[in-house]
Amino acid sequence: MVKAVILDIDNTLMDFMRMKRAAVDAAADAMIDAGLTMAKEDLREKIFEIYWKEGIEDQNIFDKVLMKEFGKVDPKILAAGIIGYKRAKEGHFTLYPHVKMALTDILKMGVRMGVVSDAPRLSVWLRIVGLGLHHFFDHVVTFDDTGEKKPSPKPFKKILSLMKCEPAETIMVGDWAERDIKGAKALGMRTAWAKYGNEFDTPVSGADFELNDIYDLVGILKEINAA
Repeated sequence: MVKAVILDIDNTLMDFMRMKRAAVDAAADAMIDAGLTMAKEDLREKIFEIYWKEGIEDQNIFDKVLMKEFGKVDPKILAAGIIGYKRAKEGHFTLYPHVKMALTDILKMGVRMGVVSDAPRLSVWLRIVGLGLHHFFDHVVTFDDTGEKKPSPKPFKKILSLMKCEPAETIMVGDWAERDIKGAKALGMRTAWAKYGNEFDTPVSGADFELNDIYDLVGILKEINAA
């Protein structure tokens, strides 16, 4: 029987990379409009190059790009990039279809929910509250709570302890096979892969279940708990 569902957020509940790409596009346009002499595609490439190297949550990304490419940070260019990014981010801060309906039905089934995310604590809570999901989760574990990212066992053990559940009584839902699925399975948790959020062209997830829509999870839980 499944007593608790543990969820990732980015590319599982919200289309994080769609938001990130739109925000970077807007930032690039704003910096170029403010006088930056660089082709938009080149600027986007430089931004994501640092994101992939130093972390997608890097809060000083534009400073680093400007310093690396021009040897200085022009405050006018920087300000334009930050404002462009924030405006676009807010406009693309959305849930995948059927998320609230799925979470509501899971609660009605008496199954508790928690979150495990590799993002910093404040970033995670800004997403949860901004998306109106803060009433759904009993506990939230972020990178700041353990200092380690999935597939390390520490984040999973932390959420299991907080939820007071055994691994066999939980199911982990996430988009990243190498982190969410691998880490959870190593502890004996059931796993469901958010295939709709796959950003890595992963052909085989290794998960117990694959979700084409988050609402598929409701049927899976009903089937498991009815057995």
